[in-house]
Amino acid sequence: MEPVIKPVSAILNAPAPHMVGDGFKVSNFFPKGYRIKMSPFFLLDYNAKTELSATTEPRGVGVHPHRGFETVTIAYHGGVAHHDSAGNSGIIYPGDVQWMTAARGILHKEYHEEKFSKSGGVFQMVQLWVNLPAKDKMSTPKYQSVKQMDMGKFELPAAAGTIEVIAGEYEDIKGTASTFTPIQLYNLRLNADGEATLSFPEDFNTGFVIIEGTVLINGSEKAETNQFVHFKNEGTEISIRASEKSVVLVLSGEPINEPIARYGPFLMNNQAEIKQALSDYNEGKFGYLEE
Repeated sequence: MEPVIKPVSAILNAPAPHMVGDGFKVSNFFPKGYRIKMSPFFLLDYNAKTELSATTEPRGVGVHPHRGFETVTIAYHGGVAHHDSAGNSGIIYPGDVQWMTAARGILHKEYHEEKFSKSGGVFQMVQLWVNLPAKDKMSTPKYQSVKQMDMGKFELPAAAGTIEVIAGEYEDIKGTASTFTPIQLYNLRLNADGEATLSFPEDFNTGFVIIEGTVLINGSEKAETNQFVHFKNEGTEISIRASEKSVVLVLSGEPINEPIARYGPFLMNNQAEIKQALSDYNEGKFGYLEE
């Protein structure tokens, strides 16, 4: 039986950016920018390529709480330093990924890496909020540092490029990040005229962020730098060809079909759980982290 193409639902331009702290100028593709079905991905903030001046005081976001989900930060240019109340810290350099499971509650802060801040330069990143199913929302927080050098890589035929598998798998190449629900997350790095074929279950919510370059989807739909490609929940197979050297962030996942209650940095299933999260935070149950 021939595979059925997964058609494009929409090609979306980056919404007007806003500042998160003083370090991240982001366009929110969802849930605020566009109301599209992307569960288990709840939020996508995209910091398009930005030239930053040198500074002795690193820019970023100070100490803040999270509960009920995971933050996934993917660096393309520049560096981000992370600290949290569970004692984790690290720096994500271009190509690296930081996967923080807030779960029952954590405090963290994110700043531009010190050397990058002092020199200035190009900054570009993506942050995803990945929802957790109800049964896992109050699990123990954890931290996964996924270095580019350690990622599973699939070399496409005919020198077309490379697929870096962050989570899930591609052609038996597995990502090192562990997930609570089925998720496929790749960096697709295509050379000019390079082609790839991707396949995802029909019911998985699927989207591409065009980080760099111009690509042709399913032989007919052109998508360019800083656009988001959203796919319909039909068919399984997607073809992609790069018109020039391109980088595409691929995200696809099985939806979590549960109610959502969101208040600021908390993502729970109902308002009673939101009230409890606020109470626990105010009582210091998320731990301590110095500003």
